[in-house]
Amino acid sequence: MDNEVNLASLDLRYERFRLKVPAAEQRLLASIAARGIQEPLEGVDLSAGSAGVQGQNVLLNGFKRYRCARQLRLATVPYSSLGQDEATAIVGLLRASNDRALSLLEQAAFIDELKTVRHWSVADIAAALSRSKGWVSMRLGLLAQMSEPVRRQLFAGAFPVYCFMYCLRQFMRLNGVSAEQVQEFILALSGKGLSVREIEQLAHGFFRGPASFREEIRKGNLALPLARMRQMPPNPDGCNEFERVLLGDLELTQKYMQRVMGKSQEQNKLTSRAFHAQSHLLSGGILSRSRAFFHTLRQLHDRNGQA
Repeated sequence: MDNEVNLASLDLRYERFRLKVPAAEQRLLASIAARGIQEPLEGVDLSAGSAGVQGQNVLLNGFKRYRCARQLRLATVPYSSLGQDEATAIVGLLRASNDRALSLLEQAAFIDELKTVRHWSVADIAAALSRSKGWVSMRLGLLAQMSEPVRRQLFAGAFPVYCFMYCLRQFMRLNGVSAEQVQEFILALSGKGLSVREIEQLAHGFFRGPASFREEIRKGNLALPLARMRQMPPNPDGCNEFERVLLGDLELTQKYMQRVMGKSQEQNKLTSRAFHAQSHLLSGGILSRSRAFFHTLRQLHDRNGQA
């Protein structure tokens, strides 16, 4: 049931579980200033005698709306209760995550809360969410790959989640880059306002390039490394640095396409539910990009053939 609550009464203990997206928040601020808050904030009501802050509303969903309301100096906000028990309310939020657009990392944070703080087993969480244990384990594993400083930067919106998920984790899997090196890179670039493309360029130089390149990034001198990546003089092999990186990526793509095709045929070795769940998720992500990928590859192939 929806009602109005005092903005000051909301407990923000789960704010760090939700990703900040400054650009989206600015758009929301303009919308709320013009039309007010259209959707109620959601949380769990801790009644007197329960653990935690007694008689207070613990916010689970609507932190961007909360921050906008504070900026606009609103005294009250529309609010809907998801229950009087935190674990049950979290499960309800996760079960409805498609409607509320929880990201993969946000799902992982709430699932980790159920496991480490509420002491639920993976099987219990999977049953409560009507998901497979592999689905739950994949999200827990994703969060386990992050150090606390990296997690803070990602959830604060200081470093693009996309770059961590699809660029840096690739280096960790394929090139033996350590979690400590990834943390160093993320902390050096966080809050710099770089584009995804610029971060990917710097990542190739940081993890594959010379020590001098890494030292410039560590010092925060990003303009020079970016200029080097874009305008590196031709090497004796006839390719500049960016071209060599792309050639390496194409070699890896060809290599791993062949490996995936070969191993996918060995059905007798692919039997665990955990594998099926994670494979389904990953293959779905690849297939969703297949048309754009092969269109780009055909364009590259045609251009190169005419050069």
